[in-house]
Amino acid sequence: MMSPSGWKHGEVVGNLHGLLWQHIRERQLGKLFGAETGFLISRDPDTVRAPDIAFISRENLPESDPTEAYWPGAPDLAVEVLSPSDKTGEVDEKIECWLAAGVQLLWVVDPKLRNVTSYRSVTDVIIQTSADQLDGGQIVPGFRCAVADIFGATE
Repeated sequence: MMSPSGWKHGEVVGNLHGLLWQHIRERQLGKLFGAETGFLISRDPDTVRAPDIAFISRENLPESDPTEAYWPGAPDLAVEVLSPSDKTGEVDEKIECWLAAGVQLLWVVDPKLRNVTSYRSVTDVIIQTSADQLDGGQIVPGFRCAVADIFGATE
């Protein structure tokens, strides 16, 4: 059982989800999933992870939707928005787990520092600040937004 995230976490997730949703929907790029969608990323033992936002490109979607409760396999893009209670070791474990499961692009969004760290692997890492543009690259083609827009109004 996990306690709910705070309002700032929810605002940041909502802002980024909205920006992605509009772009993905208009271009029919694939499926976008909201927070708490479970992805079965390994078996024996079964491991289910739920990112704050997930995307699977049209090219990687099965011909018909899965019938299982959890989506089988990892998304192409996973987004984790940090909460004040997140511990560094736990976040590092999530990052390694997502990348090992086959996530091609992972965004770790830090509302406190107002930055986004993009991972394509454990060694291919880019940190972008509020002055930068976040780019979906080949995973979410054509997607760009100001990092500052993810965090809403300045404080």
